[in-house]
Amino acid sequence: MTSIAPHITAFLRERLPLQRGASHHTCESYAYTFQLLFEFASNRHKVTPSKLYLEQIDAVLVMDFLAHIEATRDNGARTRNARLAAIKSFMRFVEHRVPSILEQSLRILAIPSKKFDMPLIRYLSIVEMEAILNAPDLRTRSGIRDRAMLHLGFGAGLRVSELTGLLLTGVTLQPTPTVCVMGKGRKQRSLPLWKQTAADIRAWLAVRDKSSVPELFLNACGKPMTRVGFTYLLRKHVRTAARSCPSLLEKQVSPHLLRHSCAMMIFQATGDLRKVSLWLGHAHMQTTEIYLRADPMEKIEAIEAVTPPALRRGRFTVPDKLIASLRGP
Repeated sequence: MTSIAPHITAFLRERLPLQRGASHHTCESYAYTFQLLFEFASNRHKVTPSKLYLEQIDAVLVMDFLAHIEATRDNGARTRNARLAAIKSFMRFVEHRVPSILEQSLRILAIPSKKFDMPLIRYLSIVEMEAILNAPDLRTRSGIRDRAMLHLGFGAGLRVSELTGLLLTGVTLQPTPTVCVMGKGRKQRSLPLWKQTAADIRAWLAVRDKSSVPELFLNACGKPMTRVGFTYLLRKHVRTAARSCPSLLEKQVSPHLLRHSCAMMIFQATGDLRKVSLWLGHAHMQTTEIYLRADPMEKIEAIEAVTPPALRRGRFTVPDKLIASLRGP
């Protein structure tokens, strides 16, 4: 029997961050997956998590675990698949360290991902986005910071992890305002900024504390803004914006919705999915195609460009009721 503790430690502390270059957010997500898995396995085998063995994490247990998180934690198919992907990644890593579990690993790797519906993406209109950007009180330091964060998150189409992890050194305001972003897969991309977005960032830099923290945006304690912190301030400003823009009451506005709104704005302005893909930092064009499905104008242009078939017109005459009755059934 092989203790699981040293292998999961090597996977989370060496394999992911050092060898694979995984982001801090990815490492945290994987660690939480194994926290849930080992708690489930320890209850199943009646041992403490630190005494679990690799041989106890078999395909049957993994399948039961996936069913468990769907039933008890209300996890959807996306989350379920993400948990499974983390487990598969670990098994591929450990099968080279412990060749005796190869067959067990292959059974786990054979577990299929769950299919799910792909609904149309939601996004905000320019009017709704303007209402949110105008919500922060620019007479306060926090309001200046919030305006800069919201404006940058929307204008650059950043993931929330990219926004909160953006460094001071990643911002260039002269001669051309740009931000250098570290995206998924440790891939960097440089994005130009609107003049107003750059002005909002300048206003924040003027009141930002001279902190040793390298991140651009700080919370009230002078520490880097967190994902949870940004989500909280976004929801706060959405409630304020809804007073002047009631349509926001019908929408669940999340940080990622700002990214979708930026993507739709770029696509509607350029009609070029490739530019949207480059702007958002997508690794595959298939990911960007969701914006093509969500834009009704593309379908309208397509149907207007097609000549409909020429059909013979006719006129329906209502038959006389008496004659119809004499004809029988």
